[in-house]
Amino acid sequence: MSASSSSRTNFHLTGRYLVILIVLGLAVHIYLPMIPTLERSLQVVKQMAIWALALAFIAQTLSYLGAGYLLRSIVHLSASVLTIFRATLIVLAAYSLGMAAGGMVGAAAATYRWIQKEGTSSEVASIASTIPGFFNSIVLVLVSSAGMIHLLAAHELSDIQVIGFALLLLSLITATFIMVWGYRHRLAVLQLSHRLGARWTGVRQRPYDPAKTDKWFAGLFDAWELMIEGGWRGPALGAGLNVFFDMLTLYFLFIAAGHPVSPGVLLAGYGLPLLLGRVAFFIPGGLGVVEGTMVALYDGLGVPDSISVVVVLAYRLLSFWLPLMIGFLLIGYLEKNTLQDYHDDPAT
Repeated sequence: MSASSSSRTNFHLTGRYLVILIVLGLAVHIYLPMIPTLERSLQVVKQMAIWALALAFIAQTLSYLGAGYLLRSIVHLSASVLTIFRATLIVLAAYSLGMAAGGMVGAAAATYRWIQKEGTSSEVASIASTIPGFFNSIVLVLVSSAGMIHLLAAHELSDIQVIGFALLLLSLITATFIMVWGYRHRLAVLQLSHRLGARWTGVRQRPYDPAKTDKWFAGLFDAWELMIEGGWRGPALGAGLNVFFDMLTLYFLFIAAGHPVSPGVLLAGYGLPLLLGRVAFFIPGGLGVVEGTMVALYDGLGVPDSISVVVVLAYRLLSFWLPLMIGFLLIGYLEKNTLQDYHDDPAT
């Protein structure tokens, strides 16, 4: 390995660990103010039902398997074979890698790399690295809309929360419009892509090959046709299962804390904080935004503060921190397998 390559590797590793330290420091800054409430909540923690905590853990596991099923369904559009278990490992590892470097872009790039190494085409790998978030956002918007109706009826929705929801809904509608327009105006998309590609390669002082762009978009449009003809059902089911079992995790935690909530209250405090966390894309994982908004909403809906803090922090432990740590361990595993595949088949 050359000195320049070694220095680049060290730089990337240092940057990755620096981001992790920043995230952990941000977590401490956010959670420290909750310590007084947590002290009052110790009795709640001591009395939490173990069986309900176990069900919450199982529900969260099924939630991530739902995310794996979503990814698997998209990969199967190319008739490639990918097990739900393997797809779930990729989801977890890509999520953690995105938290450490690059956010959604980093997660998408990692998903693309690992999916393509499973034997899929670059076009399907591209869809698999971007579309899952779109399906999940649609399901979250539907859930949040139901919750917002409950919040509006209870007068527990602030102007900032309404604005945040409206911005995310607008971005989702815009993304849908762009995809539909691009599918119906393929020639215009190709022409625009050629202009942008030529300019980008010009900036990088590299030759531009329009044939590669044509081939990539041809495969992309073919994959979209498969999805439109019925291939969307699997991804939609996967996204639905992912969100449903995630909500069920939160519901079991309320039961464990001895304070069951109605479906309306559960919906009202669940979807909107997660959507606001996505709007605040500059904050890794919506850290602080999700917790603060969720606790405030449940407090306003009549849940005791001591219970809402314990439940929300336990939920984030199961749905955010634990998968994040597991994902970091899986990155090395997937990279090792990718390198092994490369050595077994140098032509790839």
